[in-house]
Amino acid sequence: MTLFPNTIPSAEPFYMPGNQTGCILLHGFTGTPKEMRWLGEYLNNNSITIIAPRLTGHATNPEDMQRSSWRDWITSVEDAYHYIRPNVDRLLVIGLSMGGMLACITASYLQFDGLVTISTPYEIPQKDWRLRFVRQLSILQPKVGKGSGDWHNLDAAKDHVDYPYHPTRSIAELLDLFVELRRTLPKLKLPSLHIHSTEDQSVPYFHLQKIYENNGSPNKQLMKVQNSGHVVIREPDRFRVFEKILEFILEA
Repeated sequence: MTLFPNTIPSAEPFYMPGNQTGCILLHGFTGTPKEMRWLGEYLNNNSITIIAPRLTGHATNPEDMQRSSWRDWITSVEDAYHYIRPNVDRLLVIGLSMGGMLACITASYLQFDGLVTISTPYEIPQKDWRLRFVRQLSILQPKVGKGSGDWHNLDAAKDHVDYPYHPTRSIAELLDLFVELRRTLPKLKLPSLHIHSTEDQSVPYFHLQKIYENNGSPNKQLMKVQNSGHVVIREPDRFRVFEKILEFILEA
């Protein structure tokens, strides 16, 4: 019997028991927990307890994502939090791309000891006039194509698992999530680490500075890498990034 029969193979959520320090790892928009596995394995090999949930509507079928809202994605984080929290004394949240947005928002009201964002956007480009009507347009155009990505690790690119297109209605939910992110960032008080690649073509590097400047925490750090595209934790810079995240976890 398959434990997750409706989930794309290799994209299942995972839990790795370790010591009394834990991390919740959050994947990105249209992505899957697989994006977080190499980071999770590295941290768990250093005795950190890991949980990587599948955000609602992800890693199954794009039609499932069409039916989910940004509040459902937040609820997925809360479910993971309540699962792991009784098992650890210290708990941090780490998010990639949209996962970083969810990490920031939930860190404003859940009991986390540290926050890490990776390749996280601060806003969506406003140049496209269609964004103002995206919910209406989703009826006529339920899907939006994706680019080829900006990978530096071509083997990881071939092995990457995500949806082949953006569900249009989910873009509308993402717009609402950006509003919540900008409302929430100034409220943050916990130790924070923000990581981004200067070569990220999906979420340009300037988003890092906006996230950093608007984070209300007095204890925050930046890490810049250069030999990576958007999914930094599956790119050539990942080993430096893993070491920095572990160092941050131990010091937070």
